[in-house]
Amino acid sequence: MQFEFLAEQVVNGLVLGGYYLLIALGLSLIFSVGGVVNLAHGAFYALGAYIAVTLTQSLGFGAAVVISPVVVALLGILFERFILRRFYTADPILSLLVTFGLAMITEQAIRIIWGPAPLSAEIPQSFRGSIIVGDFLFSRYRLLILAVVAVVLLAVWLLLQKTSFGRVVRAGIQRPDMVAALGIRLQPYMTAIVMLGVGMAALGGAFFAPITIVHPAMGAEIITVAFVVVVIGGLGSFWGVVLAALLVGVVRGITIHFVPAAGEASIYILMFAVLLVRPRGLLGERIEKFE
Repeated sequence: MQFEFLAEQVVNGLVLGGYYLLIALGLSLIFSVGGVVNLAHGAFYALGAYIAVTLTQSLGFGAAVVISPVVVALLGILFERFILRRFYTADPILSLLVTFGLAMITEQAIRIIWGPAPLSAEIPQSFRGSIIVGDFLFSRYRLLILAVVAVVLLAVWLLLQKTSFGRVVRAGIQRPDMVAALGIRLQPYMTAIVMLGVGMAALGGAFFAPITIVHPAMGAEIITVAFVVVVIGGLGSFWGVVLAALLVGVVRGITIHFVPAAGEASIYILMFAVLLVRPRGLLGERIEKFE
């Protein structure tokens, strides 16, 4: 029985890791390509949750989780065009301050539009209940989330590894000077990366709204964990972020069930332990110079 219980907690931890992955991967991509630390990333996650909850009331859950990330991705175009674009070559502290300010403005805008009280969201009827596999009991909705995260992860990997778009993005991360010398403008690619990043964050908000608390400060709460995942995985490392998100999710999920009070602390203890052994993160590359 103890083994079955532990296996269930591992699956729940993987779901939690998938939740972190959708947010942290976009954050890592934006930093890798544009060199901008986006403290407003959590705000897009919160917007995704709120828009999805609102649309679910009239269009249903399926349409809401599709439309919400698209709407937020379109907002990402404006975000990149009028805000981020000004700071690609500026002092990184400036982008930190501006995106922090934007996160605060978005949180207050949510309070004005939707009110300060938390919103309630329900799991779709068709995904309620559990699936019994042998001696294991798994939530249908959590398995759906795992499947969605796996599909999104595969799609992003194929986009970055198997397309001309991905080749330019990877070259822009490693040698932006060479890309510029070839006459390729990275600006349109950066816009696409920002759309992809904030869209994934919104998708995470939309899918996790039924199993978490939807409230105005939810973006500020998740951004810290997202940064921890990126640091553990290693700056600029795709698979490092994937591994770190799943590891953080499993460690936190198991800790919460055995020592509930230490759930939050387990994340930072894990980060401390990893950085002691691997200062650049699990799969991070050496950074020679910050421009």
